[in-house]
Amino acid sequence: MAEGRTSIAESENVLIRAGDCEVTVLPKFGGKISSIRIGAQELLQAPLAPITTRNRTMGFDEADASGWDECAPSVAGCSVETGAGVAEIPDHGDLWRVEWERQGTGNRDQGSDERGSGIREQGPSTALTLLGRCFSLPLEVERAIALSEIERGWQLDLNYRIRNCGKYAAPWSWAAHPLFFCEEGDRIVLADSIRSLRVEGSGGERLGKNGDSVMWPVATLAGGGSADLSAVQRGDAGTGDKLFAGPLSAKENWCALERKRAGVRIRVKFDSAATPYLGLWICYGGWPEKPGLKQVCVAMEPATAPVDSLAVKGSWSRELAPGESFSWPMQVEIERIERKTDA
Repeated sequence: MAEGRTSIAESENVLIRAGDCEVTVLPKFGGKISSIRIGAQELLQAPLAPITTRNRTMGFDEADASGWDECAPSVAGCSVETGAGVAEIPDHGDLWRVEWERQGTGNRDQGSDERGSGIREQGPSTALTLLGRCFSLPLEVERAIALSEIERGWQLDLNYRIRNCGKYAAPWSWAAHPLFFCEEGDRIVLADSIRSLRVEGSGGERLGKNGDSVMWPVATLAGGGSADLSAVQRGDAGTGDKLFAGPLSAKENWCALERKRAGVRIRVKFDSAATPYLGLWICYGGWPEKPGLKQVCVAMEPATAPVDSLAVKGSWSRELAPGESFSWPMQVEIERIERKTDA
């Protein structure tokens, strides 16, 4: 957490641990994964404001805008027609605003946690399952997390299930929203076959307008010149771009953030048959647009759609009949790599 900031979330967390890797989850605050730490090193974006109770209408930039949230049934705020009338979906969806219910945990060790209290007092676990209920549409999402130590580092396995618990057909979309902290010199890596991305939004339209296509990794800027989008820039560069790749093949179902100064490679993997798109939020101090602290992060976001708004329909659009459900996996590998030191 940012220095000098406190949060009522500190006593409301669940700790998952495997070796030197610790994952902290906040069921009460949208099931947020608030921290992924390797020893003392934090891998996620720190809170821009204290993590506190959210309401159903606030913008994402009014909250902490940190860590890892789940975006459903839409990323962008929008209005959609349903059998029960018009549904109003707020910014970044419903799930980050609501308290998630704890469904179960994995094996616990016998250690104690000296830094927190509340439901952490029983000791850390290796797995956790939570259930979050949407309010704009009759949908519920279950997310099971399991953390394990592997030969080259650690592996975080996530399995999702969305179910229509209402009486009418409900449209839906989902995107993971993990905001990984980054610094100049880091690199974003995609499959070699990915040569272009769709622009969802770009601060100052530097990469173009919504719906435009931009080359990867070296993009031509709308105002002239070019930029290597795979190379992480300074945190005060003032840029913020949301891009989409896909639909992707089984050989393109991954994205990595190489952090050589930090000595880690973070690889996100997903099932391209179930979630065929990858969103990239690349922000180097360009958001939020209001005064105050800014994000410096790369979000690697497996998604069901190549657009942020559920109201934008296409071949990717999805709907669940009453009682129907859909499941999909996601995986994060954290690998130790040779650390690069400054000369």
